Amino acid sequence: MDVIKVLPELHLLRFPVGQAYLWRDGDELTLIDAGTIGAGPLIADAVRELGLHPRDVRRIVLTHFHEDHAGGAGEFAALSGAPVLAHRLDAPFVRGDEPGPPPLFEDWERPVFAEVAKLLPPPSDEPVLPSDVRELEDGEVLDFGGGARVVSVPGHTEGSIGLHLPAHGVLFTGDAVAAAPEHGGILMGVFNQDRTRTVESFRKLAALDADVACFGHGDPVARDASAGLREAFQRDHG
Repeated sequence: MDVIKVLPELHLLRFPVGQAYLWRDGDELTLIDAGTIGAGPLIADAVRELGLHPRDVRRIVLTHFHEDHAGGAGEFAALSGAPVLAHRLDAPFVRGDEPGPPPLFEDWERPVFAEVAKLLPPPSDEPVLPSDVRELEDGEVLDFGGGARVVSVPGHTEGSIGLHLPAHGVLFTGDAVAAAPEHGGILMGVFNQDRTRTVESFRKLAALDADVACFGHGDPVARDASAGLREAFQRDHG
């Protein structure tokens, strides 16, 4: 796992598949997404590298239920004592109450997904399920980053969310949007349950004001992010 400083308050944690973010408010941290199964101890090590303890993480916010974002949530919750937060429509899958619905693949996505799947933990690896999952709603404001607003962005999953921190000009998009320089830079995320709704969620995120955009996959945009999101949306969907 690589730990990359994005801002003084923000670090990116990069795994073989997917990534997570640590947001710092003084001596308190918020974890946004939690990597795959097995990521919990790695995240704890990253927290210690920042000079803090896992118990200083006050909350684990999941952008959606997919295993490359939520697989390590229960592990790290057990290490830190932090509650897990997820949109109410994805929370049952995070808790393990039922299996989450699969994506509706476009033909060209199938071989891409097959390659990604090779990097995921074996199916025999059972996740540690979080015992405490708080359900979020669109528009709710969380107590970190000067007020982090939950933005419902359905399509990738029904309960996908973004997080907008207007006080800092930061936007977390989850997998509704990604960064892939080899495919033109910023683009809509792949492996969606409903492509049409994901397009509308991309539009919704692009309309927000943010200087920094942090994606579920790909390097963050650290300057003029809103302009980049709007340009990408117009290029591909305008």
